[in-house]
Amino acid sequence: MQAILNGESTLIITMIVAYIAFTSWLTLKLRSRTSEQFMTGARAMPAVVVGVLMMSEFVGAKSTVGTAQEAFQSGIAAGWAVLGASIGFLLFGLLMVKKLYNSGEYTISAAIAQKYGKSTMLTVSVIMIYALLLVNVGNYVSGAAAIATALHVSLPIAMCVIAVVSTFYYVFGGLKGVAWVTILHSAFKVVGILIIFAVAMSLTGGIAPMQAKLPAHYFSWDGKIGFATIFAWTFGTVGAIFSTQFIVQAISSTPSADDARKATFYAAAFCLPLGILLALIGVAAKFLYPDMNSLYALPVFLEKMPPLASAFVTTSLVASIFVSVCTVALAIASLVVRDFYVPYWKPTPERELKMTRVFSVLIGIVPLVFVFFVPEILKLSFFTRALRLSITMVAMMGFYLPLFASNRGATAGLIGAAVSTTVWYLLGNPFGIDNMYVAAVTPLIVMAIERLVLSRSPTAPATPQAAQPNALMERTST
Repeated sequence: MQAILNGESTLIITMIVAYIAFTSWLTLKLRSRTSEQFMTGARAMPAVVVGVLMMSEFVGAKSTVGTAQEAFQSGIAAGWAVLGASIGFLLFGLLMVKKLYNSGEYTISAAIAQKYGKSTMLTVSVIMIYALLLVNVGNYVSGAAAIATALHVSLPIAMCVIAVVSTFYYVFGGLKGVAWVTILHSAFKVVGILIIFAVAMSLTGGIAPMQAKLPAHYFSWDGKIGFATIFAWTFGTVGAIFSTQFIVQAISSTPSADDARKATFYAAAFCLPLGILLALIGVAAKFLYPDMNSLYALPVFLEKMPPLASAFVTTSLVASIFVSVCTVALAIASLVVRDFYVPYWKPTPERELKMTRVFSVLIGIVPLVFVFFVPEILKLSFFTRALRLSITMVAMMGFYLPLFASNRGATAGLIGAAVSTTVWYLLGNPFGIDNMYVAAVTPLIVMAIERLVLSRSPTAPATPQAAQPNALMERTST
């Protein structure tokens, strides 16, 4: 690996710096000039652009390197970590996207408020902000390792580079600017993965030699991972897609509900081949370098490339980091402004845009406070998906089982799920039960108890309460 660190460092640093400078200039050219453009892209984004945007949210730096690493250890079945996102986007398009789009809202909390009420909206918003801040803590830590290696700087400096560059992107770009710049980021990422895959296949001589040498489970559907873990991955990813704030915000940027559905199908199609390619890259690394540290299953191929290709692929990994951080931070800013700032301060559109940018800067800084307290990034990633899964369960109950659409039950269920899931995660998943299942079951149990035991008679969904936040924020609900 020393060749990666020292061989072509000048070319790599030059390309990364040039790329950051160019995309920063592009962000300024495409920046959001109104609050509507910042939050929803003025509802004028093409479906294919939104599809790329949503794909990038779930196939970021952690998924790219992590899937190859898991495939090195467990076989091609590691691709389910990304294929689960493809399944999730397909189901999201079939079951939920039109309901969320037709709500007229661009935050998941405000959409849920129409089924439950204001207290549920605020609870959803707080839980989502909590989960997404932890997501960005993980993005900062995992991304810093790649940038520290590429730029030859310390981890704290690398984290600051991520914070400064990504914050610049979304503070000025908003959804409009981030969406178009993400097209470039994603193009770099996909081409980079294709280059790595081509190099890996040329070194192995194709798939057949790997099948002949490696144990059979490396090419089975469940590998060494097993059905239970694959199901938990898929279940958690599907649930996270259904409720992640940036996904809801992205679909709201399309011109119509039909375009929103098309965008989810594009995202599903984009994720499918990436999962397979990344898994094969990891298996190829196992075939070629069986005793290597699995962490290098993907980057090990950089030293086998021509200098220019190596610099390009390294830049593509850095671009992937910025995409992940930007989309998450933009989602947090939208929740803070839409659910807390606008209803209580009632700003003018100009003041709203200015304060959105102020909040965005603070959101970029906050993860830096917590980055040194994160022990295991992969477990943290799935824990944040578990938190979002609890919101999905409540949303699905509201949309498909309105009998249970009680404001009190939903609020209690969400709080109970957030507390129980966090405690279960901190205890290390006792009895082998993943916190994902705790997050899924807790709100359902609490809501069922509230409806069947504590309520003397069924009541209609809390539409009067839901109307309150909608009225307060009518101007922003385009």
